[in-house]
Amino acid sequence: MSTHVNRPTPADDERTRRWRLVLGGGDADGTGRALAGTDAAMDGALTALYGRTRQPDRAGRDRAGRDRSAGLGASAPSVVRWLGDIRTYFPSSVVQVMQRDAIDRLGLATLLLEPEMLDAVEADVHLVGTLLSLHKAMPETTRETARAVVRKVVDDLEKRLGGRTRATLTGALDRSARISRPRHRDIDWDRTIRANLKHYLPEHGTVVPERLIGHGRASRGIRKEVVLCVDQSGSMAASVVHASVFGAVLASMRSIGTRLVVFDTAVVDLTDRIDDPVDVLFGTQLGGGTDINRALAHCQSKITRPADTVLVLISDLYEGGIRDEMLKRVAAMKASGVQFVALLALSDEGAPAYDRDHAAALAALGVPAFACTPDLFPEVMAAALEKRPLPIPAD
Repeated sequence: MSTHVNRPTPADDERTRRWRLVLGGGDADGTGRALAGTDAAMDGALTALYGRTRQPDRAGRDRAGRDRSAGLGASAPSVVRWLGDIRTYFPSSVVQVMQRDAIDRLGLATLLLEPEMLDAVEADVHLVGTLLSLHKAMPETTRETARAVVRKVVDDLEKRLGGRTRATLTGALDRSARISRPRHRDIDWDRTIRANLKHYLPEHGTVVPERLIGHGRASRGIRKEVVLCVDQSGSMAASVVHASVFGAVLASMRSIGTRLVVFDTAVVDLTDRIDDPVDVLFGTQLGGGTDINRALAHCQSKITRPADTVLVLISDLYEGGIRDEMLKRVAAMKASGVQFVALLALSDEGAPAYDRDHAAALAALGVPAFACTPDLFPEVMAAALEKRPLPIPAD
């Protein structure tokens, strides 16, 4: 009688390997799989960050009485080595997640004040938010390195978003400038013919246009005003970064006059710095309370052409100011002709936390509040400039 032994297939072996990396080893992982080489190095990097979930006591043991077997330590050199390891073994998107987890789980934010740390990190929007929250405490030797990190992220965002934003908004401005009594050289013949097809005369093989549609002649002056009013409370860090980049892009368009205002309980007008997003970001102060009403009062005082103005409020709507006054102010601006847009977030972070009561109150005024990704923002702005319904994403 023969005994047949089922040998593990390559697929089974790979599945076991992955489970071993996920479970982290130890007596309870149940895989019995040993790791070597690159796998062992990856496991070490993961264990340093995720290998313990309980806070150790002063004797170096966790609250269950076990010795600590992993961790990044409290020194910048050990963290820099770890950052180098994860960049070697994991893709950039995973590295960014692990960096954020290290800052949150192990309290490493203060180590970012050391230049060698900043040279080792993978720069992304979330890291910029952390740096901005720390920049008041940065020593002089760190500030230039921090600015270089922020500059890299800002430049990458501008390259990704700038061209499409300019093209989309230029098209919106051109469409909104079309006129119905154009001079001959300003006639949009394609649109004119389509609009007058019912007047086609087959016996003459031609269309008799009763209504001419034209492009408005390009104006050398400003045609539209945009006000970006951005909540700089701590939860809005990614939105502040993206808003600063879009502010610079809008400011580069001659036909749009752009104002950038950031607020917590105080209001800071950063319009004079809008050409440089890095200067804008280092002019913010993440954290603190929120006074939306006060910020909107400042913005309202700067609006001189309400019918040609789009005001974009970027906030989670947790209002610490006077709620009723805020809503009255929004209603008054809308009644004067201002196109009012309320974004709960301007980021790729998914559904944000926000004040649902205030969002419902704005919706009752005809101002739906919704989260917006950076990729969708140009379309939202184009719709607002053309005074058509906003492309609100489905929940």
